[in-house]
Amino acid sequence: MLAPFIEVVLIVLDAVWYLIIASVIASWLVAFGVINTRNDIVYRVLDILNRATEPMLRPIRRLIPPMGGLDLSPMVLLLIVYVLQREIQIALVRNYF
Repeated sequence: MLAPFIEVVLIVLDAVWYLIIASVIASWLVAFGVINTRNDIVYRVLDILNRATEPMLRPIRRLIPPMGGLDLSPMVLLLIVYVLQREIQIALVRNYF
């Protein structure tokens, strides 16, 4: 009965995973000067990525501030998403078998 709902939750967690990865890669590309933020399309994509990931990263950044210019909050969030996915999958397997 809950299987479709749980599948949707897993899909959302996958989407969050890819958004975080895209945001990190985009920030690296901006930091190294590979992409120009003055380009309107690039600016809009970066703004969308920032608006999508910042609400999830902000609480983690309050607990773990950037250390020497290195922001560990995306890694912590990826770890949280990974653990949630695995726990949900393990719970599904236990309920079916």
